[in-house]
Amino acid sequence: MSRRGLLKTAGGVTAALALGATATATTADAAPATFTHPGMLHNAGDINRAKVRVAAGTDPWLSGWNRLVANSHSQSTWTPRATATIIRGGTGENYSLLYNDIAAAYQNALRWQVGGTSANGDCAVRILNAWANTLTSVTGNADRFLAAGIYGWQFANAAELMRGYAGFDLAKFQTMMKNVFYPLNNQFLNNHNDACITNYWANWDLCTMASIMAIGILCDDGAKYDQAVNYFKTGAGNGSIQHAVPFLYSNVEGYDLGQWQESGRDQGHTVMGMGQMGALCEMAWNQGDDLYSYDGRRFMKAAQYVAKYNLGNNVPFTTYTWGSGQNCSQQSQTVISSASRGQVRPVWAMLHYHYNRRLYLDDKYISQMCFSAAPEGGGGDYGSTSGGYDQLGFGTLMYAK
Repeated sequence: MSRRGLLKTAGGVTAALALGATATATTADAAPATFTHPGMLHNAGDINRAKVRVAAGTDPWLSGWNRLVANSHSQSTWTPRATATIIRGGTGENYSLLYNDIAAAYQNALRWQVGGTSANGDCAVRILNAWANTLTSVTGNADRFLAAGIYGWQFANAAELMRGYAGFDLAKFQTMMKNVFYPLNNQFLNNHNDACITNYWANWDLCTMASIMAIGILCDDGAKYDQAVNYFKTGAGNGSIQHAVPFLYSNVEGYDLGQWQESGRDQGHTVMGMGQMGALCEMAWNQGDDLYSYDGRRFMKAAQYVAKYNLGNNVPFTTYTWGSGQNCSQQSQTVISSASRGQVRPVWAMLHYHYNRRLYLDDKYISQMCFSAAPEGGGGDYGSTSGGYDQLGFGTLMYAK
């Protein structure tokens, strides 16, 4: 039974708690009849908690807030650089314009939501409106699908925070998301750039799924939302949960672990996967679907595995074999990769505060990763290249409980 099925069947949170396990779900696999807003990476409770704790000067929220305010992208003087065509991969790459402006829109939106400063709200809206009025295409080589995925879900999240703000043209922004981002998202999930279904790493599917889900929520489009949820559960590509976590290990030094699909590739992309799947799960959670716990908490087992290895500990590894290219030429990885081991990305607070503080589970390795790099920053704090902008960040501020 899904979390949303319980809530809907019982008629709300209070009733659900009262009824407990006696409730039965009849709509567990369908999009909500009415979407919750804000309801992507942050719900109203998250925002209110951060607002109250920052105003009271309480850590770790205050430290997270100070990290946000110090970031150059968070300043209300940011000037958008909207352009008609974004290119990622191949000749004429200019996609840094987009990911920098998205970081600025999101961070200014957070400052408005938590701090109440209208100058930041105005800035976020200027950025969102500029792109909604300008962007017509995302192109390039195969990397265009990464751009449409990563920047699709991130852009939608910034817009969700500014929903209802005076002067924000939500309808025009929704149209841009549906006409520019979604077609590429849908094309990739359906044919994977005409490649073997296992050719593309888990992150390609995951960012695409997250974009489709975010667009569904932003546009109150149940079919798109369901497309992402269903792919997570049963999709043929590497982003679906059983392909993203192909091997499970029970009771390894007291903890269940799950090998991540990209673990034999490098740890930078592996940790990136924690952020991409985490974003998908958090957005679903805020709409009443518990993907975090789906399939015996398979994602938690993977996050524990990735965290344990990147903390410098040993983990088991099973040879991973897949088909590549258009003819599914067989490739294999026989050992875990130590490349980029220990890389810091702002992905762990979201996972720790869910598994440990919402569910009260022992998340030893996730917890250690979370607090080893706290407070989390965001785009602009982890280098100037695209990898530093693969996640929106500021999890300490927005998820601490």
